[in-house]
Amino acid sequence: MSEEIKKPNVIPSRRNFLKGAAALGTGAAVLAGINDGARADGDPIPVGQAAPLTDFAAADGVEFKNGLTLACEEINALGGILGRPLEPYFEDTKQMGDPTNVQAAQRLIDRHSVHALINGYNIGSGAAIQDPVADAGIIYVHYDTTIGHNNLIKSNPDRYFGSFQGDPAEYWYGPGFLKFLQQLEENGQFKRSNNKMAVILSAGVYAANIANAIKEKGAEYGWEISLFETVNVPISEWGPTLAKIRQDPPAVIAVTHFLPADLAQFMVQFVPNPTQSLVYMQYGPSIPAFRDIAKEASVGVLYATVVGALQDEIGSAFEKRYKAKFGENAGHNSGAQPYDGAYVWATAAALAGGTGEPGNEEQNRKVAARMRSLIYRGVTGTTRFMADEQAAYSYPTQVNDSSLGMPHQFLQIQDQTKSGGLIAPAPYGTQGFKLPPWIKA
Repeated sequence: MSEEIKKPNVIPSRRNFLKGAAALGTGAAVLAGINDGARADGDPIPVGQAAPLTDFAAADGVEFKNGLTLACEEINALGGILGRPLEPYFEDTKQMGDPTNVQAAQRLIDRHSVHALINGYNIGSGAAIQDPVADAGIIYVHYDTTIGHNNLIKSNPDRYFGSFQGDPAEYWYGPGFLKFLQQLEENGQFKRSNNKMAVILSAGVYAANIANAIKEKGAEYGWEISLFETVNVPISEWGPTLAKIRQDPPAVIAVTHFLPADLAQFMVQFVPNPTQSLVYMQYGPSIPAFRDIAKEASVGVLYATVVGALQDEIGSAFEKRYKAKFGENAGHNSGAQPYDGAYVWATAAALAGGTGEPGNEEQNRKVAARMRSLIYRGVTGTTRFMADEQAAYSYPTQVNDSSLGMPHQFLQIQDQTKSGGLIAPAPYGTQGFKLPPWIKA
């Protein structure tokens, strides 16, 4: 069912248009400049999202829906795309997996004739929805964060011209984490007690790719992978894994599994008898549910995301708008993904002269070309697509210019009542690193 789109009651002035655009970011400024004085009262443009609205990933799925909803409302208030309002439609991918994901995408194409799919993530290969998208000749922006996307686009760039990954592949978590640890050591903020690192992963491709990247690159940074443990998830009992860690304590524990409830249980069971180890967890602690479950055991945890709302002027303004609409406990970091994705697509479509419906491959190739050439500064930082892989560049591991890559953010929970503070990379950091309370200085 589509979300209700409210049209503005008055035609905005140029002054008000540009004022609103400046508050929203550079993409909004482009839309405002192109649509100056226009009302979003043309034929609606259907835009779709296939998201896990129920089942185990629903906490993120609901935020993906919220992010696209907010983006559509804001873009419509700016005049839509060349005067045409966006009308969002949603399909539930439930437990996800390639067949379910493809079916949801196909329903959006067949039933609603969507001009674009703007997703968050769906667990699966990350290279399945691209086929119905290619058959329809429409645009697809997603945040599956998988190297599978990059490899697929490289294999046939002409067929998959319209598919874009709005963030860097998960591979970059591995070398990015190792570089982050190196910087902590060089700055005198952390001194390893030994060269051992324990890596804990789940059986999925996503977690395995990150863990393998750490394992493959670890020796270059002087690390010995003393434990490489795959756990079955969902998991609430971490006793056997923790026993191995306590038997041979490492200087660093890296958990690449990402479900927040599972990671919270790890900390609840780790903190009463901790090892003198930094604990790094992948993505899950960014979800409020992690702190809700772990409580004081969450304090000191490091985590990272290759895509999330920055804690700067643009990101903080987005968080304020997001929580005003969806509630103080809403997860704006997840919502930021399709939010930025929608703006990237809409900006490119405006520059290309409009969107294309299924079957209008010629127009959507123009949109895709504008997306490939765009450098967009949104709430998650800079989106700039790699020409041959159509995934966002990562800063600072892949590019060393913060204006040309999406920041790989490292955060630390220092207050259980608040989201983690951003400690790296420069120049985006808002607070300094602190040794976790369980480590004796």
